[in-house]
Amino acid sequence: MRDEGKLVIWPASIDRARTRHEGRIISRKSSVQDPKLDEISKAAQSLGLNPRVEDDKAYPRSWWEKSGRVMVDKTASKNTIARNIAKTIKKDRGN
Repeated sequence: MRDEGKLVIWPASIDRARTRHEGRIISRKSSVQDPKLDEISKAAQSLGLNPRVEDDKAYPRSWWEKSGRVMVDKTASKNTIARNIAKTIKKDRGN
């Protein structure tokens, strides 16, 4: 069931190690190395996106590994939100 007004942010969407074919949706320059669910959630919270962590979910392209996902409010396009989350994670890490 879809949540209206929400977007799904998978760790694979902002992971620098993934290719576009493997699910990365932002540029390598904008992405982060090995993002964790708690980092994504913390970044989304600081951006005011009301994150909801679902750690039992598996990314469809790698269905065998349960990487989890974060549901956030849709306030802009998915790419813009993913880029802002990655930028916030980089800032929190000190990169």
